[in-house]
Amino acid sequence: MGLEIMDDVKRDYVYNLVRGGMREDGRGLLDYREIKLETGVIKKAEGSARVKIGNTEVIVGVKLGLGEPFPDTPDKGVIITNAELVPLASPEFEPGPPNEDSVQLARVVDRGIRGSEAIDLGELCIEEGEKVWIVFIDIHVLDNDGNLVDAATLGAVASLLNTRIPNERYGLTGKDTLDIQERPVAVTMVEIGGEILVDPSYNEENAAASGLTVIFNEDGTISGMQKYWSGSIGEEEIMKMVEIGAERAEELRREFQDQIKTGG
Repeated sequence: MGLEIMDDVKRDYVYNLVRGGMREDGRGLLDYREIKLETGVIKKAEGSARVKIGNTEVIVGVKLGLGEPFPDTPDKGVIITNAELVPLASPEFEPGPPNEDSVQLARVVDRGIRGSEAIDLGELCIEEGEKVWIVFIDIHVLDNDGNLVDAATLGAVASLLNTRIPNERYGLTGKDTLDIQERPVAVTMVEIGGEILVDPSYNEENAAASGLTVIFNEDGTISGMQKYWSGSIGEEEIMKMVEIGAERAEELRREFQDQIKTGG
């Protein structure tokens, strides 16, 4: 049996399960898989975290270095977010330069952090127009079983809260922690057979007609949103997804309140 036929069989299987109100792993349509979060996992990074959502696993590392600010923001630091999708993590990932999927993952995580103004970039300015801290957020996907964005966002925020500013390395003095003003939480949902599913697995993503990630601030406002795939999402469905997402985001925030308040 060819791979395309196997994929069609899997999609039909997932579709029929969802139409019956069920999922492959037995959880409810609006339930997350088990989530595990650990901080301080990369000793040579300024901050780091490992996140597992079911079998999906990512590691996020934060490094800080000195550099020049952008010309239009001479008094603000810089954030650079990258994502690496290694071939061992998924049969769909290929070696080589960043592809569309890795660029999109990095952009969505970056958008949530920037849109929420999680980092006070003004605090990262050392000498206006000359010298600022550059914050590198590197996302490494170790295993992809769906919903990379939620895992990577949680890992990025936990890593930033876990970050120590390396003043001594550059002969500087000042605060040794980042000023984190907001803790965004991403919730990804897909539509299959007219039903909304939270935290889609790899097979559910492949069976979905459309998907949406919504990134929420602590007060429930939205700091980022990203639609996936070619299927359309009506206004009423988007509003329903936002309502569901806001509830799930608050639940995640409560579950990991220690890690995403203090960084570990």
